Amino acid sequence: MVAGKQPLRFCKMHGAGNDFVVIDLRAGQPAPDAALVAQMAQRHTGVGCDQLLTIEPPLSPAAVASYRIFNSDGSPAGQCGNGARCVAAWLVRDGAAPRGNFVIDSPSGEHAVRWLDDGQFEIEMGAPRFAPDRVPLLGFPHERDEYLVSVAGESLRLGAVSMGNPHAVLEVGLVDTAPVERLGPLLQQHPSFPESVNVGFVQVLAPDHARLRVYERGAGETLACGSGACAAAVVLMRRGRLARQVRMELPGGSLQISWDDDAAPVRMAGPAAFVFDGEWIA
Repeated sequence: MVAGKQPLRFCKMHGAGNDFVVIDLRAGQPAPDAALVAQMAQRHTGVGCDQLLTIEPPLSPAAVASYRIFNSDGSPAGQCGNGARCVAAWLVRDGAAPRGNFVIDSPSGEHAVRWLDDGQFEIEMGAPRFAPDRVPLLGFPHERDEYLVSVAGESLRLGAVSMGNPHAVLEVGLVDTAPVERLGPLLQQHPSFPESVNVGFVQVLAPDHARLRVYERGAGETLACGSGACAAAVVLMRRGRLARQVRMELPGGSLQISWDDDAAPVRMAGPAAFVFDGEWIA
């Protein structure tokens, strides 16, 4: 530890396997820079995480706190559904939020939180935005159900939506053999997505049940992606492929996604688990 520097306290958490380092900055400490985030996120030499979350003072009068999201490469993110549930659970454990209903702020806005009787949390994720300029998605002046994008000589049909961060959704026949590691990076680097994109590969099993894998911006494939689950659900709900309430099964666990109608906010329910507390002293 550098002389004079105080250890940085953190909490390791996960939501359906999507794991986080959570840091409390409500006293006004500066957020870690990109290099420190990347060091802490390293799985062999650091704490290990998909994203780092900072808990900070609220941005709106209704909220009990706000949070920011940093991907494992140190880049900022606009939304993280699994992270929102972990922040909510952390605030309840801290005593800053009740075991009931409350509001938290993210970079994409306010989110109503509901503590469920089984210890899980339901987060109101906001209304999805399908207009290409809101995703953002270039080269398409008008909104479509499916967009045809050429990638490495292959034509892909995909849905596109913003859940506070950009998502591309590809329906596949079998998610286990989907080309996640190949197409994920190619779509993230595609000029149609100027801010890169989270890429979801979804398999419909029944009107109320689907399986999903997500290749995330700045993190690669993760065991779960809450905003990706919302994105995949709403794209397929609008096509009539899924019902308005669906269980989205990801490699790390299951999330419940509800979208009452096209004008309503998306709701996501799932677990949030504490792993350990520690101090970073490098």
